[in-house]
Amino acid sequence: MPPHRVRQCFIGICIIAMTVLSACAGNIPAAPKDQRAETDPWEPLNRRVSNFNKGFDSVTFKPLAMGYYKVVPEFAQTGVNNFSRNLRGPLNIINNFLQGKSARGFDETARFLINSIFGIGGLFDIATMNGLESSPETFGETFAVWGIPDGPFVTVPIFGPRTLSGVFAIPFTFLVDPLFHVDDNTTKWIIYGIRAIDLRMRLFAAEKLIEGSNDRYLAIRESFLQNRRYRIYDGDPPEDEDFYEDFLDQE
Repeated sequence: MPPHRVRQCFIGICIIAMTVLSACAGNIPAAPKDQRAETDPWEPLNRRVSNFNKGFDSVTFKPLAMGYYKVVPEFAQTGVNNFSRNLRGPLNIINNFLQGKSARGFDETARFLINSIFGIGGLFDIATMNGLESSPETFGETFAVWGIPDGPFVTVPIFGPRTLSGVFAIPFTFLVDPLFHVDDNTTKWIIYGIRAIDLRMRLFAAEKLIEGSNDRYLAIRESFLQNRRYRIYDGDPPEDEDFYEDFLDQE
């Protein structure tokens, strides 16, 4: 399929997803506390998908990431990570503005321009060196800020843990990724692959904690939900009506 047709398909998916999410926001009431155990109603299926992801990772991303860590010099790893983070610039810009965080949106715009121009496409994080810190945001977090219900916890093949609203956010994320609009598929997928390997390498520390738990699936789910709540509230979640702590207490 020609690249422009692929983009058209993704735009169509985004429109459909936004329509569905808008309907959900208007029709689905917040779940009472006695129903919060239903956050993971698809646990048996999610566990199977999680096991599949672990097996797939063990023969693909993990060995590649281990080789990458051992062979590629640290300064080059830093450059790749900076480049990957810079490509998230449009995602951060759009979602900060969509959440009403205009100051952060302008900061992210400045970061993206500075690093793209003076940081050689983002290989060097000039913005951070000069005190302009990043404020990463995602469409999934934007949906939550808008009041769209998270929906059930879902484990997606390859992509990993998500909420149902986060699944709808995936096509939007691709749409604002500069790489998605590169017509040369070879270049595009090589960069996607390098980004994935770099990200996988940076999960080694978290992986040790997860593998050391009694239940790997629960450890992944709980850490994901807690981190998601932390990010939605910009690191300062409210003490009252703590959704995820109530949910975890039931485990």
